[in-house]
Amino acid sequence: MARARNVPTPTETMLKIRVPTFAPKVFDAKKFLADIGQGRRILEFQKKASIYTQGEPADAIFYLQKGKVKLSVVSQQGKEAIIGVLNAGDFFGEGSIAGQPLRMATALAMSDSSVIRIEKKVMMQVLHDQHEMSDMFVAYLLARNIRYEEDLVDQLFNSSEKRLARILLLLARFGKEGKPEPIVPGITQEALAEMVGTTRSRVNFFLNRFRKLGFIEYNGEMQVHSSLLNVVLHD
Repeated sequence: MARARNVPTPTETMLKIRVPTFAPKVFDAKKFLADIGQGRRILEFQKKASIYTQGEPADAIFYLQKGKVKLSVVSQQGKEAIIGVLNAGDFFGEGSIAGQPLRMATALAMSDSSVIRIEKKVMMQVLHDQHEMSDMFVAYLLARNIRYEEDLVDQLFNSSEKRLARILLLLARFGKEGKPEPIVPGITQEALAEMVGTTRSRVNFFLNRFRKLGFIEYNGEMQVHSSLLNVVLHD
């Protein structure tokens, strides 16, 4: 008599069926800020080109991929003041996502620059849905807020010589990853004077002094040496 084969029951058959699993897609903030996609596009600007101007509708936020950008404001009397110089890795125009209807400043490319423009609603949605992006953005805003506080203290308590030295170090990105960068050749002594809050003649005097002391070099583009820190740290 033949043995009865073990036939699996329907329940056993169902248990052996492998259900495919799908890993959740990981959000990459750096990739988001480097690629085009829905609501975002990469824009190229030549030196001295306007990215946006004061008074325009604030409907997008920008991320600087490469180059340098100057932020400035103009008073009703026509006087211009530089409020910041941005480097690669900086956001700007973020007032749009805080309810700012119009641009409060003008953004101008100081060198050939590449920026990614992100529509306001897209950026707000990503910040809401993606913790990596919101963490990165909040960290940037906190760092910038600290910088503004340092700028205020600098203006209130430090001499114009120290303020100029600090601005040169910031423009050369001392303390950031990688080697210090040459300062944009196009930045004028008038622009530095606006940022320092002094006259062009004083800026010229201090620059010549820094060069004689070996703190900076100038040969078509300004090179800043770490020894310039001595001016900032000296009481």
